[in-house]
Amino acid sequence: MNTLDKEFHEAYIRISNEARNLAPDIMLRIYAYYKQATNGLSHKDFLDMSTDLKKAFKFNAWTQISHLTREQAKEEYIKLAKQILDDLENENE
Repeated sequence: MNTLDKEFHEAYIRISNEARNLAPDIMLRIYAYYKQATNGLSHKDFLDMSTDLKKAFKFNAWTQISHLTREQAKEEYIKLAKQILDDLENENE
């Protein structure tokens, strides 16, 4: 596992364990970067969105960043996770 992959995995674990009750737009950004970093351009999870508004929002968020490579998405995920975790830490001080 290279350094970027390790940082991405650590950011994922920390966000999963520490970030709670985030705003929906932040959650969608986290989701989009994660999906792009792990799945690339595969949108097979969204074949039928006609009756699921939540899936449609997720798909839209992912599509907006689908131009990023997997590596770029990992970097953006790490940056966003750090920002969120820093903000949470500052709130708790």
